[in-house]
Amino acid sequence: MTIVRFFVPGAPVGKGRPIAGMKFVKGGGRLPSLRTPEKTVAYEGLVAHAGHVAMAGRPLLTGPVSMVVRIDCQMPKSFSKAKRAAALAGTVRPTTKPDSSNVLKGLEDGLNGVVWVDDVQAVEHVVSKRYAETPGVTVEIEELT
Repeated sequence: MTIVRFFVPGAPVGKGRPIAGMKFVKGGGRLPSLRTPEKTVAYEGLVAHAGHVAMAGRPLLTGPVSMVVRIDCQMPKSFSKAKRAAALAGTVRPTTKPDSSNVLKGLEDGLNGVVWVDDVQAVEHVVSKRYAETPGVTVEIEELT
């Protein structure tokens, strides 16, 4: 049973929707195209780096895996001391963007070819979103037997 743990520092970023555009081709024609937003590409790169360091040269996971993800969001500066304490205790939770499902998708895509062969291997998920003093995402991946 292989377990991979790592932390992705900084504000969590949800997977952005593809941006539609036109691509010019030889002969002067144009074709519709989709591209991934730059913010998503950058975040997936950060995720891949954190996953690569955590793998420490081990081979890619090839079987089904479970993921436990804790999304730590920055608290608004406008929170009172009481609300700040409640947020740190977990009784006040973030209901703002990014969506936890979009953060999960960015994590899964960023780990393709880094921790596992493909994100279809992620068959179990536990995802939570909280406020914290330090924003970031903690990921634990366990290979299922």
